[in-house]
Amino acid sequence: MPNHAALNNVEHRDLRIDTRRLAALGDDVMCAATFPAEFRNVQSHYPIVFRRTGEGAFQPVALFGFSEGDNLFLDGGHWDATYIPLAIERQPFLIGRDGEALTVHVDLDHPRTKAGQGEALFREHGGTTDYLERVTSVLLALHDGLASVPAFVDALQKHGLLESFVIDIELPGGAVNRFGGFHTIHEERLRALDAAALDELQRAGFLEPIYMAIASVSQFRALIERLNRRHAAGR
Repeated sequence: MPNHAALNNVEHRDLRIDTRRLAALGDDVMCAATFPAEFRNVQSHYPIVFRRTGEGAFQPVALFGFSEGDNLFLDGGHWDATYIPLAIERQPFLIGRDGEALTVHVDLDHPRTKAGQGEALFREHGGTTDYLERVTSVLLALHDGLASVPAFVDALQKHGLLESFVIDIELPGGAVNRFGGFHTIHEERLRALDAAALDELQRAGFLEPIYMAIASVSQFRALIERLNRRHAAGR
């Protein structure tokens, strides 16, 4: 169970955050939420696909693997990519509220906070560390970015631009794994949109992230290669 607390420099003066990239520290996830303004950075490493949330809405995610709990970017204690999505980077912190004000909260039961080592949050003689300043900026960007997702998804659905897909992945030795349950951008329907619809998407700022999501599909090849290398190595 999470144990969230509003961060403060009295109770959490000596708190340290373990920033290594390990399965034991919560990085063993197959995907993470992303948002349109982050697509440019995400698409250079990860496929961007859409999955339904528990409430039935679509959420864009950066894909790290093909099964729950399997992150193909974890490699010997580090994350094998130059960009880590903000939804991962922000752990173990989250946005809270104090009235109308947004505040930084921390999960005191997260493995990153319980390690007893790592990055300090507050300086010895007062003030926040550069690490905590970075965390705060990540949280604000993530908060604002995720707030933009419903309107983006509504526009995609309005124009029928989401389609389900299935990929058959052939593993070393000939076994085939089928991967599905996600959606991606329907390119033919996008190309068939008239000028008015394209102008509407452009004015809303959605056309660029749509093309970024489409471009990210090329990362499936690299992700499958990662999976094959892991199977070939017997891991």
